[in-house]
This record gives sequence, C-alpha cells and structure tokens, in this order.
Amino acid sequence: MALLEIRDLRGGIRDLEIVKGINLTINPGEVHAIMGPNGSGKSTLGKILAGHEEYQPAGGKVIFKGKDLFELTPEERANEGLFLAFQYPVEIPGVSNAYFLRAAINERLKYHNKPEMSAGAFRRHMNEKIKLVDMDPELAKRPVNEDFSGGEKKRNEIFHMAVLEPTLAILDETDSGLDIDALRIVAQGINQQRTADNALIVITHYQRLLDYVVPDFVHVLYQGRIVKSGTKDLAHELEDKGYDWIREEMDAAG
Repeated sequence: MALLEIRDLRGGIRDLEIVKGINLTINPGEVHAIMGPNGSGKSTLGKILAGHEEYQPAGGKVIFKGKDLFELTPEERANEGLFLAFQYPVEIPGVSNAYFLRAAINERLKYHNKPEMSAGAFRRHMNEKIKLVDMDPELAKRPVNEDFSGGEKKRNEIFHMAVLEPTLAILDETDSGLDIDALRIVAQGINQQRTADNALIVITHYQRLLDYVVPDFVHVLYQGRIVKSGTKDLAHELEDKGYDWIREEMDAAG
C-alpha cells in the first residue's frame, strides 16, 4: 500500500489557488525531491499536507496510511507520523527543546494508546538522536530556536525529526541558509533516519542538497502542477540549465 497518495490536489491561501492539480504517489522507503521556481507552489503543498490553518485544500484527495488526510486535524496528522520541517523555523520562548519534544512524543504515544515515555528513557533517546546532527547538547535545554543562528535552527529541525521518528517527513528548503559544512551535517542526519518503512519529501530550489540526500524521484513543480518527473539526473539538468527551459516547454505546450 502506498504511504501517501495525492489525487488532483488543488488549494492555496485564502481565495488564491496556488496548487492546481497535483498527482503524486509515495511509497515507503522512497525519497521524492520537489523542485521549481519561486511561486510554483512547493511550500504551499507542504503546508496543505501538514494542515497549516491558512493553507486550505480546494479540491482533490490525499490518502495517508490508508486514511483521508483531510479528515484528520493537524495534531492527528502529526500523531499519525507526518512531520514538516519549516522553511523558516519558529521560536517558542520559554519552552525548552527537551520539554517540547517529550510532550510531543507522549502525546503521540497517548494517541496510539501506549504508555508515556519516562523522563529517563526520553533523555537517553534524545541524547542518542542529538549526536546525529552534531548539535551541542546544551541547545536541548534552551527554548525552541530562541537566539539560535539560522544554521542552528535548521539543524534543530532535523534533530526534532530524529527524536520524533516520523513516517513521512516533509523538508521545506532545509538547505537554505546553510554553509557547506552545516549542509553536510544536516544531510548526514537526514540519511541516518532513512529506512524501508518511512519516506521523505525534500522541497528545494537547488541540486546541492540532493548530492547528499539522493532522491529516488525528482519532480518539477511549475504554476501549481507537476510538469516533469525523473531521476536525480533531472536535478542536475535543472542545475545546469535553470528553469527557463521548463517555462519555454510549458508555454509552447499551451
């Protein structure tokens, strides 16, 4: 059974339709990269799937783990294993990383009628995961993203992903603002979480992240639709030629 099935999805923000008919199937174990020029609908797609209150579906259907995604609240989607790493991670003053993540894990365990994770078990779990992203353990004690650098915020998102162990992770331009060393560390953290049972949607403008997190499929989103799909070679072609040839092909096709 497919992990995620998107069927003719349309939607956007308020009365503006940005996503205009997306079809996509994602199976366990797969990594799908979604690329495209600014304004093509990449981040909108991620926010609609995650249940952002300002981004609403206007048509189509999405099935996640056999369930109608749009019948689930954002909290239920998260508890079912859907995770969105933000393009612009938010700060949560007064709430430590550790407290936030333990609360999230125990909420998910409660949702699945399982006992809570003890403080000791959570600490061991968190300390194991923080090593994946080479992050200072002291950052786990600080408020979520408060006074973090841009790179630390992105690394923190992947740390959250590691702790929560989602079934489907959507990474929205996680590579933006990272220097080459931070990019390598973040990619390493992502790769160490790949299994045969989970899947990734990697949203990016650039091919450089895909040198490290190698996708099974690359999709080009243009004017709210997937207009081209291929292997990782498509990402290299986009890096070499830009997006103008995509625009020209689409304009020629009418």
